[in-house]
Amino acid sequence: MKIFKQYRPNQIARYVKNYFRGRLFIVGVGAFEFDCGRLLPPLNRDKKALNVLSEVNREIQVLAAASYTG
Repeated sequence: MKIFKQYRPNQIARYVKNYFRGRLFIVGVGAFEFDCGRLLPPLNRDKKALNVLSEVNREIQVLAAASYTG
């Protein structure tokens, strides 16, 4: 399990994209699981966690699009 001390969506997206499957923890937000290179919804579906989920998954899409074009 990787622990991120600060919430940086781009850094987390690169980690998820590279490792493809696993778990991570963001200090101040909570724990997440990821599979197939995407964050899965957390068990505690609070608003902050869902915002993080959507923002990181959006960053993953941007990284995937950039890798196809360049």
